Amino acid sequence: DKHPFHILLNDGKLNQKQLQGWVANRFYYQTCIPIKDAAILSNCPELEVRRVWIKRIIDHDGTSEDDNGGIKKWLKLGEAVGLANEEMLQYSQLLPGVRFAVDAYVNFARNRPWVEAIASSLTELFAPSLMEKRILSFERHYSWVEKEGLRYFLDRTTQARIDSNFALRL
Repeated sequence: DKHPFHILLNDGKLNQKQLQGWVANRFYYQTCIPIKDAAILSNCPELEVRRVWIKRIIDHDGTSEDDNGGIKKWLKLGEAVGLANEEMLQYSQLLPGVRFAVDAYVNFARNRPWVEAIASSLTELFAPSLMEKRILSFERHYSWVEKEGLRYFLDRTTQARIDSNFALRL
């Protein structure tokens, strides 16, 4: 939240096009989270860890078209800021640097020991307060964004605590 972009976001200083660009680019990361988590699973020999960690994939992918997993919720955010689903799904606004960074993160999870890859997810420790701050910022400064579009952030305030607590115990 200290990055200059996030300060602008939280202070309500982004215009609609800038907010759309952030949502569209962050969507690539959202779609790669379950791929990263699958890579962790593929390297993990611990049955009990895999049984818990697999829930992270389901949380993002959902279990069916009717299940509102995190990716589907992010698509709703895209709609709420004025983006078409097709535009997001085709990654038409994806910046090369974003693709590079996200792909590097997925490759890290593929190529490093599973414990290190899980440790990289500990950024989730900060997610609940960041999500709460983001929700307040959207409500205060971006009131044109439909409330249902914020569902991803609201759900992450709870789920991120569960995910980070499990990673800390490991």
